[in-house]
Amino acid sequence: MKKTLLSLFVLLISSMTIAQVKGKITDTKNEPLSFVSIYLDKTTKGTTSNDNGDYFLETNKLGKQIIVFQFLGYKTLKKEVNITSFPFELNVKLEQENIQLDEISISTKENPADRIIRNVIANKDKNTDKYANYTAKFYSRGLTRIKDLPKKFLGQEVGDLGGGLDSTRSGIIYLSETFSNISFQKKPKKFKEIITASKVSGEDNGVSFNRAEESDINLYNNSIEVFNNLISPISTNAFSYYQYKLEGTFYDKNGKLINKIKLIPRRKNDRVFEGSIYVVEDDWALYGSDLTTTGVQVNLPFINSLGVKQSYNYSDKVDAWVLVTQNIAFDIKFLGFKPRGKFSYVYSDYDFKPNFDENTFTNEVLSFKENATKKDSVFWNTLRPVPLTKEETQDYALKDSIKVVRKSEKFLDSIDNRSNKFKLLSPITGYSYRNTYEKWSLSFRGLIDDFGFNTVQGFKTSLGASYFKRLNDKGKWWSAGFDVEYGLSDKRARPTFYFSKKWNNFSRPRMYITGGVTTAQFNRRNAVNPLDNFALSLFRRQNVLKIYEKEFARIGYSEEIKNGVFFSSSLEYANRKPLFNTTNYSFVSEEKYQPYTSNNPLEPNNFTSSVFTAHKIATLNMGLRFVFGQKYLTYPDSKFNIGNEKYPTLNLNYRKTFAADNADFNSDVLIATLRQDVNTGNYGELFYKIRAGAFLKKKDIPFMDNLQVVGNEMFFTSATNRKNNFGLLEYYQYYTNDKYAEAHIEHNFKGAILGRIPLINKMNFHLIGSAKTMFMSDTKPYSEYSVGLDNIGFGKWRLLRVDYVKSVNGGNRKSGWLFGLNMSF
Repeated sequence: MKKTLLSLFVLLISSMTIAQVKGKITDTKNEPLSFVSIYLDKTTKGTTSNDNGDYFLETNKLGKQIIVFQFLGYKTLKKEVNITSFPFELNVKLEQENIQLDEISISTKENPADRIIRNVIANKDKNTDKYANYTAKFYSRGLTRIKDLPKKFLGQEVGDLGGGLDSTRSGIIYLSETFSNISFQKKPKKFKEIITASKVSGEDNGVSFNRAEESDINLYNNSIEVFNNLISPISTNAFSYYQYKLEGTFYDKNGKLINKIKLIPRRKNDRVFEGSIYVVEDDWALYGSDLTTTGVQVNLPFINSLGVKQSYNYSDKVDAWVLVTQNIAFDIKFLGFKPRGKFSYVYSDYDFKPNFDENTFTNEVLSFKENATKKDSVFWNTLRPVPLTKEETQDYALKDSIKVVRKSEKFLDSIDNRSNKFKLLSPITGYSYRNTYEKWSLSFRGLIDDFGFNTVQGFKTSLGASYFKRLNDKGKWWSAGFDVEYGLSDKRARPTFYFSKKWNNFSRPRMYITGGVTTAQFNRRNAVNPLDNFALSLFRRQNVLKIYEKEFARIGYSEEIKNGVFFSSSLEYANRKPLFNTTNYSFVSEEKYQPYTSNNPLEPNNFTSSVFTAHKIATLNMGLRFVFGQKYLTYPDSKFNIGNEKYPTLNLNYRKTFAADNADFNSDVLIATLRQDVNTGNYGELFYKIRAGAFLKKKDIPFMDNLQVVGNEMFFTSATNRKNNFGLLEYYQYYTNDKYAEAHIEHNFKGAILGRIPLINKMNFHLIGSAKTMFMSDTKPYSEYSVGLDNIGFGKWRLLRVDYVKSVNGGNRKSGWLFGLNMSF
């Protein structure tokens, strides 16, 4: 009771002492205006209005002040007020801006919009250097609604997504807020965000998606990274992507001439925006933007539209126009789901002369202050710069009450009882029994999960069970299970078991123990996808999967021992045995296709002997992965690594085989891999990978312990496979027990080249060039060169890629076509 009275007293005092100007903003027809920028004159201290046009502006100064109301398309209003007490109410009406296009003498060489854009581009560095270093307060709010939510998806119940839906299954499914302090440095570019408060409606952990860096739509950059590198309308090569039209001019509150420039994409569906940008004459700085794009442009076909609105304010402290408000709206339609929403952002209290030191910026780019996700309503009511709408207030209240109910054992048991029902198809599709309140589950693997075919086992499937127990909310859990795989042709059951434990979500230490009987590919890099082999075998009589059997026991451990340094290790003892074909079955006749080859990868016509003799051997693997300059996010219950594209990733692995029946089988090998994905901005994306390995001593070792490359005999390949394999190389053609190296490089030029060619640029294809080479001891080098087209398709679904490949191996030359899907989204 005392705590309740104290809370009420604090709430009363807080509401009495809030230093605010508040009110409602409407147009001349009394319609509310949302996302209006409101700030104190000649400062960057401001806020924005909510969906109902309501606002409140923090100020602790009494007396005369000038408050500015700025909204694109409407006349900027400067209102002088005499504040005598708080809260001070100020309601305003905004009139539509009279944007006029006066008669202008236009030269035959260049239209006035082009002149303006060229000046903006020429002055980009000059303008942004004025606020090259700063700190600011950042507030964001995310809201997502859905309409007519399906009750089921792929046969599974969708639920009510938090409880905020009405009888038509429409309503708010996500509402969040974040308040943080951000620090920025332009050269070298560095960013840091400390979240002081975060909340999500209906959630306990309160961790939202509202990261400041993830919402950085900086049009002064050549490309917008968070929008899949869309070309900025003021990029250095923007004229290759846009045409411009001066729609008119008007004067802002300070008498500055503002130009409204319409963006006209040169090619439909290119990586560009549509809409308008507003430019300050003579300063050649951005005053605002009102932009749209689609899922086609950002390579996310399920997005119907994306909208961006920005408002900049003049700061006399640095004589520059700085971003004060931003809004991102989205509209999605995907497999019956139709979410729509927006994220609103307010930047305020800029400090353009911060005292940065060597400890200001580290690889930790995001962190949470203590108890940032546990702030109460009193704290939020005093901190929140944008008032909640009635709908948002109701959503918080509703879901907070629902949350209490849904955490109870009775409710969780009722949900589990519905989902735990055993169904007729459960033996085929699988079945899970959960106890959510006690945080454990028991799962049974269905027959279809591991269904496949190969010429050794014939049609195969497996049955198994696993138990999972969550010990806390910070990533501590353990799991145990077993599987029994059975081949219908070789009539062989192969059981395996495992136990695994993880301690946290920060360094992610994990230990596992496993063993049993299994099959393994001769190529340790698992070059052949079992599903690909399934299709090739049954429809073309090509059994490219070559396997052997091993009875084994293995223990392993992995952990991130330091930021960007990952350690992994395993120790295995195995009894390896050769396997042979046991079936000749296929959907197609042997007369129309070549007969199956043997399970011997080196002698396809040898069906009676294997490439190795049975033996027992121990294998020790130790690996280190270095992600240089790795940046990371620290959440209250986890660490999330985001890498650093400026530097490559290096993998080092040492493998030792020992205690073999035959001492000659023992070996030591070192393997190193260097890879990087490089964003080249307007010029596309570059990928390269270099892999090399060497045995400390050349010995006659079992075939599966040799170093091998990844070949490809599939006509249709995935994006991941293309970056690792050689497109025209047979799977087991190259191997070595000595030294080898391979290199892959690929550049996707996006629209940088084809976008400049008339007529062809209308098709929006992306040109791709790649080269691959491989060197091995005692063999001639093998190389491949290819040219391809990506972004092929119709409408928004442009997922197809086609490559023409040529290979060179001494005097042998080969060429072919490869097709695939670009599923990078």
